[in-house]
Amino acid sequence: MLTADELERYARHIVLRDVGGPGQAALKEASVLVIGAGGLGAPVLMYLAAAGVGRLGAVDDDIVSLSNLQRQIIHTTPDIGRLKVDSAAETVRSLNPHVAFEAHAVRLNARNAISLISDYDLVLDGSDNFETRYLVSDACFFAGKPLITAALGQFDGSLTTIRAHERDADGHYNPTYRCLFPEPPPPGTVPACAEAGVMGALAGMLGSMMALEAIREVVGFGESLVGRLVMVDARAMRFETLRYTRDPQNPLNGDTPIIVDLSGHAA
Repeated sequence: MLTADELERYARHIVLRDVGGPGQAALKEASVLVIGAGGLGAPVLMYLAAAGVGRLGAVDDDIVSLSNLQRQIIHTTPDIGRLKVDSAAETVRSLNPHVAFEAHAVRLNARNAISLISDYDLVLDGSDNFETRYLVSDACFFAGKPLITAALGQFDGSLTTIRAHERDADGHYNPTYRCLFPEPPPPGTVPACAEAGVMGALAGMLGSMMALEAIREVVGFGESLVGRLVMVDARAMRFETLRYTRDPQNPLNGDTPIIVDLSGHAA
């Protein structure tokens, strides 16, 4: 049940026909794990907290640095030197005391991924490297959890939802992250954020889109991004959607899968 305070706090959601009281109650009952409390994770955590997601978790072992503040809006100047998850926890609690926040100040790896992910209803990956993205995607498959994953470039970004553990109407598994990106790019071909730079407001845009997709997944309105990749070109302010399907040759849920656990990932 929503309290009187919550009814007033979420009034603008509740009057939405596609959300209403039941949708807001579903958000209160939901648990979401966010991988990374940085450029994407920062707006995700703030908007999901504001939306009334009942339990939020964040996985990040990094500390706040001055260069983060150009885009990681959940942190402030006095937070420099603090663990990002601790800074995020303080902001979330200040924004919405009805939200239970769980800080995981660890680096996600093959040893802890399944146990962390299994404790939540939905996972949002805002990590900044392909190694973690493949790990999170594989772990979500084995844990049977839906995944929303996004990535940032200098002036571009992308977003999709993955439910590779579920089957479509024809009985086939949904596509995996490996169907979309069969192999990571060769080392050195994708420069790190510190080298190439990133537009701060673009991180806010993609993070907000991730949060919106998470709310849609929990409440159940509209059309899911399963099998669709949204691409954003900030230079031209252009949005495009690419449809992709399951690759029968993919090693995770293909016709002859060869990935059966997370042992192929770094421990």
